[in-house]
Amino acid sequence: MKKPLIVQKFGGTSVGSIDRIEAVAKHIIKAKNDGNQVVVVVSAMSGETNRLMGLAHQIDNVPPARELDVLLSAGEQVSMALLAMTLGKLGYPARSLTGGQANIVTNNQHNDATITHIDTSVIDDLLAQDLIVIVAGFQGVNENGDITTLGRGGSDTTAVTLAGALSADECQIFTDVDGIYTCDPRVVASAQKLASIDFPTMEEMARKGAKVLHLPSVQYAWNNNVPLRVLSTFDNGPGSLVKGEVCPRPVCGLAIQRALISVRFEQTYISSVVQQCQMLGIQVWSTIPGDQFGSVIISEAQYAKLNLLFKDKIIHIESSTALTLVGHQAKELISMSNELLARHMIKIAHFDVNDRSLMLFLSAESIDKAANLLHDSYIATNQFLEIHQKRA
Repeated sequence: MKKPLIVQKFGGTSVGSIDRIEAVAKHIIKAKNDGNQVVVVVSAMSGETNRLMGLAHQIDNVPPARELDVLLSAGEQVSMALLAMTLGKLGYPARSLTGGQANIVTNNQHNDATITHIDTSVIDDLLAQDLIVIVAGFQGVNENGDITTLGRGGSDTTAVTLAGALSADECQIFTDVDGIYTCDPRVVASAQKLASIDFPTMEEMARKGAKVLHLPSVQYAWNNNVPLRVLSTFDNGPGSLVKGEVCPRPVCGLAIQRALISVRFEQTYISSVVQQCQMLGIQVWSTIPGDQFGSVIISEAQYAKLNLLFKDKIIHIESSTALTLVGHQAKELISMSNELLARHMIKIAHFDVNDRSLMLFLSAESIDKAANLLHDSYIATNQFLEIHQKRA
């Protein structure tokens, strides 16, 4: 009888030192001893990708995309080799594979590639030999054989896509938190850990800045019905399971995105700026129209690309942050949120709304206070539900 197959992914904090790599090995060994076949996906050791990026920026503020992928992919290769060595020393033979060796094929979008398909034959052969297979996350190769990377958090996507390709029984994402919370518990003390969360809410939270799961990984798991569980490397709790499509509460979560920047142009240039951003792979968080001037909101990290094209057209730049309420009735909260924050002298500079979320743009110094106010009013208590029922 075929053994169950589990894909486990360990993030940068989990493999941040030799001691932590040994702790990761114990999780893997437990899964193996429980009778499972195990495929492991690893990120670079914590801080390593930033270190490599810093080296590149010492040479060129906008490094060539292909060469940057070659450089950044090295971080995961260090982690996978060290983990394979550790498991072997403990008596559990393992084989490490780069994205290319694992036949993970992507499109040609360097620095933010999408996996197009995976040929699992190499992994299948290694599993048949009863080996633990360790795959470098965050990377693959395009059809030309060039190394590509999947964007920050891309190891999640590697793990979930592998789980789908291998028909795994479960994909387990191990990280430094013990599950998915209604908001970042480092910011909001009253944040609640969720035993489960629906795919639409998790997708919207990931899209709007929640860092616990990489957006493409959630989308792939949702589209392919891959059971997805978030666990802590450092605790033994059950974590949080992402499943289904029904959000049980009017507002299920609150996402925070820092380090945004509002870039002002003459209004006549806004359409061209947005089109160029799409071509360059720059995410436009929002546009702010005006009679004479308009603005686009992007991440600070992507400003250098925009500045190369529109340096002479930029009138003003200003830092910003985004706070997003997620849930099927979040869009009804704009007036209530504005009134609540105004009572605490917090100004909403701009907002965007869709069927599943309300995104508020605020100053950086006010976002933590605003997150606590909104979470306590609309998520931690039933205040919004009660108000909504009274109105109905």
